[in-house]
Amino acid sequence: MKNEASSSGSSSRSRGESVVVDVGRRRSSCGYCKSGRRTSVSHGLWAHSLTVNDYQDLLDRGWRRSGCFVYKPEMETTCCPAYTIRLNADDFVPSKEQLRVSRRMHRYLDGTLDARKHEELVHKPGSSQGSTNAKLTSSETNSLAFNGEEKNKEEEFVNYLHEQINNAVQSCIKNGDLPCGVQLPRDFIKKVSQIKRKRLGEGSEDLLYTSNASFQIAASLRRTKTAENDSCDLGSPKSDAVGSPTSLELPTKLIAEKLASSCQQLVEIPDLSVRACNGHINFYSATKQNSLDNERSSATLPNKTFTHHESEPYDKTFEQSQVKKRKLEIRLKRSSFDPEEFALYRKYQLKVHNDTPDHVTESSYMRFLVDTPLIYVPPAGDGAIPPCGFGSFHQQYVVDGHLIAVGVIDILPKCLSSKYLFWDPDLAFLSLGKYSALQEIDWVNDNKHFCPSLQYYYLGYYIHSCSKMTYKAAYNPSELLCPVHYKWVPFSIAKPLLDRKKYAALSDFSSSLDVELLLQKEQEDLMELQQDDLGHGDLNDIRVNENEETVNPHSESSDDESFPEASDHRPTETRDADVSNVLIGLKGSCVRYKDLQQVLDPVGRSYLENQLSQYTKVVGSELSERMVYTLT
Repeated sequence: MKNEASSSGSSSRSRGESVVVDVGRRRSSCGYCKSGRRTSVSHGLWAHSLTVNDYQDLLDRGWRRSGCFVYKPEMETTCCPAYTIRLNADDFVPSKEQLRVSRRMHRYLDGTLDARKHEELVHKPGSSQGSTNAKLTSSETNSLAFNGEEKNKEEEFVNYLHEQINNAVQSCIKNGDLPCGVQLPRDFIKKVSQIKRKRLGEGSEDLLYTSNASFQIAASLRRTKTAENDSCDLGSPKSDAVGSPTSLELPTKLIAEKLASSCQQLVEIPDLSVRACNGHINFYSATKQNSLDNERSSATLPNKTFTHHESEPYDKTFEQSQVKKRKLEIRLKRSSFDPEEFALYRKYQLKVHNDTPDHVTESSYMRFLVDTPLIYVPPAGDGAIPPCGFGSFHQQYVVDGHLIAVGVIDILPKCLSSKYLFWDPDLAFLSLGKYSALQEIDWVNDNKHFCPSLQYYYLGYYIHSCSKMTYKAAYNPSELLCPVHYKWVPFSIAKPLLDRKKYAALSDFSSSLDVELLLQKEQEDLMELQQDDLGHGDLNDIRVNENEETVNPHSESSDDESFPEASDHRPTETRDADVSNVLIGLKGSCVRYKDLQQVLDPVGRSYLENQLSQYTKVVGSELSERMVYTLT
């Protein structure tokens, strides 16, 4: 079947149309609940080719691909309902754990985090992570003491900036520049590394810290406005407590400018300047750094310093001479077989997932992560396509010429859809799964300037009943796709519903006032989740899309097996499917079913109409009229 999909795709790709084969409903063993029975129920399609627009629409109906096989869980009957989860990249608020992952990578690249020492610390017999019985030399003790003092001073400085931004928010509220009901942002100060400063180019060499507080405030205002609109739809009078409608539509850049102006007046540090840039609030050193290699801030709190004094027992010159800095390159390439990537994949599967060597072959790797039905769309320079184009890609993470991780992604008109990631098990302490997710979110924000429709980061499936998958909600604020009406529902609303029942028509409750009363508590619970380490042991490094490719495309169709009766929570638009306009591929040409049915005998017509009705229900009427349904 793989060869058929690959070979037949050439002609259909040249025509730029989606061509699929409906393989129907199927059962398989579940990789989530490990029931030991074939309790996972889905509907499958083999795709000879798919346009990026059609696949985007399939994602927004709960579908997902594994190679050229596209599948959708049958939510009413499957043992572990899988909800498509996405994040508006512009609204993303990183948690403390996610920020720690980013800082750990920066230390690794700067040479201050040594992989071998870390592994010895973690795996040393008789010792626990974070402690060791090894004796330290006098110079090592002095170095650790100084690094600890520097870290404490830096945290104190960050807390000071945090406080000043909160004061600026309060000042703007008092002056009427922001509505009084705005929610104060949290965890929004980030140190700018040397690598990031170089990437930003000229004028950024003195950038010390940056804040995304304005993005959080803008997102909070949008959510407040949405809640008010929902209340109005239910007949509730609109409250004036949060300001006028105009105040709830402030652009991010304007919020940043107001806060930066207020911060500049509040900050009592003479050698620190505050400026707004593209919606961010940036803190710059007013004096030139002696060297770009100096990562410590020269800005000082009143009566406190963040620089090293010569009187301290610490040889900074000696330390710098011993530091080996590393260079990280992130390369984006179109999906294709690469021997180096396969070697890393094999190492990852054997060591992390304990696969047997006979199950990790080039052919299985090709089917899973290389083969793709997506028709590549090259950049056109018209402001509607990113520079890399649309299609399937592998994003390589290379340190000093050594491949350490590969992210398999699809770049579509509205989103970057993250499919899989494999990484070097020797670098597990870097949490490369989380780090790559942060980079992919950044990629969306960087490229939406080239393609305004590109706004979202799709994290695959969220399975509320599987503890390994719930950490996806920590990428906040995320949304789940309602499996009945195909509307996006904030996770904070969906969670209390899924706590009570694993399958629910989420959008039926998204405007419920009763659920709205739960939002504040659920948001607090989510923030607590974000502050903690998301999981234990190797769960910290589980990829966003780990273990999702559980459907076996070569297993038998399960139409002859008994299924539980489907609930009434089915899309009303597809309960009585009209198949007359389904586009059918027959002997190299395409016809509508209404033009074909007249030449069919009654038995053949009844059978085909039943198949087309099931197909139309799962893909929707619009896609059934665009994609070519191939008769086999």
